[in-house]
Amino acid sequence: MMIYERCDYLKKVEIFTDGACSGNPGPGGWGCILRYNGTEKEMSGGEKETTNNRMELTAVIKAVEALKEPCEITICSDSGYVCNAFLNGWIDNWQKNNWRKSNKDPVLNIELWKQLLDLLEKHKYSFVWVKGHNGHPENERCDKLATEAYEKYI
Repeated sequence: MMIYERCDYLKKVEIFTDGACSGNPGPGGWGCILRYNGTEKEMSGGEKETTNNRMELTAVIKAVEALKEPCEITICSDSGYVCNAFLNGWIDNWQKNNWRKSNKDPVLNIELWKQLLDLLEKHKYSFVWVKGHNGHPENERCDKLATEAYEKYI
């Protein structure tokens, strides 16, 4: 993560994401909401054959890709896979260990993790885990976006 001397000039953006899959693997979708200064943008997409974890990562990637300048972003996700990688330092350990987990198995979805890290480099960011399917309004909306996206492939 790049640290900025002055962060007061960075736009503060909230990002909400979710991924969904019908079967794992199977048709999958992702959805995200970007919120800045009272304005929201929703995005979604999907793939014919994928996994839930790939869709969770893709949702975050697509949201961060949409940012046109360095921002201070808060990423809210119900994905323990995505959030724990950052909140528990897994991502740092994976990189130090040549993209291997503590059990020496290779990390899955390396190309997506690397893409996400590259995108996050210019931003100040934090991750917040939210419990899925628990009435969180933005998470519920992202789930609906992701589900609608994968249903196009069924």
